[in-house]
Amino acid sequence: MLEHLAPLGGLKSRKMFGGVGLYANDLFFAVIDDDVLYLKGDESLKADFEAAGSVAFRPFGPEDKPMAYWTAPIEAMDDPELLVAWARRSVGVAARKTR
Repeated sequence: MLEHLAPLGGLKSRKMFGGVGLYANDLFFAVIDDDVLYLKGDESLKADFEAAGSVAFRPFGPEDKPMAYWTAPIEAMDDPELLVAWARRSVGVAARKTR
């Protein structure tokens, strides 16, 4: 996954919560949990994620409150350029959250 997302620049990974957190230039923008990539979202991206068939990250099961991370769209997993485009949007969310 790091190789596919390398165009983001400054990519790092860290173990966290039993999964892996992904950072681009020190901005936490994604989680890999149980071999599933979840991208950071907010209200501005929620409709786009839903339209792409993504589901919210619920680390403790379906009854758990969803977190602000969404499964990467299926079509993006087969298209590295599209995956980077979605990831850039998530990095943008992370940047807005740090201001």
